Amino acid sequence: MEIAPPGLKGLAVADTELGSVRGSEGFFHYRQYDAAELARHHTLEDIWALMINGDLPPAAAPVDVGHLRALPIEVGELVDACAARVGDPMTTLRLGLLAVADHEGRGPVLDRTGDQIHGDAIRLAAVVPTILARHHRQNHGSAPIDPDPSLGHAADYLRMATDAMPTDLAARAVEQYLVATVDHGFNASTFTARVVASTGADLAGALVAGIGALTGPLHGGAPSRCIEMIDEIETPDRAADWVRSQIGTGGKIMGFGHAVYRAEDPRGVVLRAAAERLGGDLVERAAGIEGEILAVLAEWKPDQRIVTNVEFWAGVVLELAGLPRAMFTPTFSVSRSIGWTAHVIEQARVGKIIRPSARYTGHPISEVPARI
Repeated sequence: MEIAPPGLKGLAVADTELGSVRGSEGFFHYRQYDAAELARHHTLEDIWALMINGDLPPAAAPVDVGHLRALPIEVGELVDACAARVGDPMTTLRLGLLAVADHEGRGPVLDRTGDQIHGDAIRLAAVVPTILARHHRQNHGSAPIDPDPSLGHAADYLRMATDAMPTDLAARAVEQYLVATVDHGFNASTFTARVVASTGADLAGALVAGIGALTGPLHGGAPSRCIEMIDEIETPDRAADWVRSQIGTGGKIMGFGHAVYRAEDPRGVVLRAAAERLGGDLVERAAGIEGEILAVLAEWKPDQRIVTNVEFWAGVVLELAGLPRAMFTPTFSVSRSIGWTAHVIEQARVGKIIRPSARYTGHPISEVPARI
């Protein structure tokens, strides 16, 4: 039996045509295209078509999701009932996705044709922002806002969550965040979704499993914590002492360091530029604080390159776009659900269950004692 390294680190466990991450280069791609460049120049719907249909429009068919964001009445009522009683939007999201699939008869992928699985993928990813926005409003005592099929996915999500039409600049900044986080190699949630899909389970079940992995603090991160850190530090001149204090007490420094990247996180580069276009005091303070934190981290570990990760500038962008902080981490699932569904489609074509072995390290085998 071959023994995999802890956490399967550095071990390829599947083939994929959907993309990969080259951490030492500070580069990642969706299919054959530089993902950071896609975030700079393309819409979320373009990237959706790339992931699901194989290429950017017009080379591949475009994805029209505006009319697919609406929830069945019965599911909307269920989401409202859950949101009124449960604070966590990710809990409501899991319930809502399962309810949509059940209501519409979207059964196990093993029993679905390729076209049906493709349709399930687009439909279920399309309702994610609707469920999240509806949860937020119901949880805060406000009436839900129905989706507007004439708007882009990012703009409509902001509108449904905040009850205000976003500016073009804010909608585009959030869209760039969503594009930059659609997929990111064989991360924990993507792998989890593919394992579930490999059993032939329904697509909603695979998505819910991916969401479950995403809720773990070691994976999903929390852009809201980065904003809270900036609030606590207040000004760049206070950052160095704050970081040294955190290092001294073993505290976390949110938004810095990454399990894969040793060069600059390209997603953070894209989002910093998006934040700078939005402008304002927060951006100026964040930039100053970032520089001071990086300087102290370089002084602390001169033999390692600790970089700003996507969470730091994502928090700034989402804050400036007007999203409530409680919705920052759930917003990640708006984009990543697109990547998960693309992986489920790919895994369904493999048609083989993921079933590794485990090395037993317990007590030696012995005779079963007689029952007294």
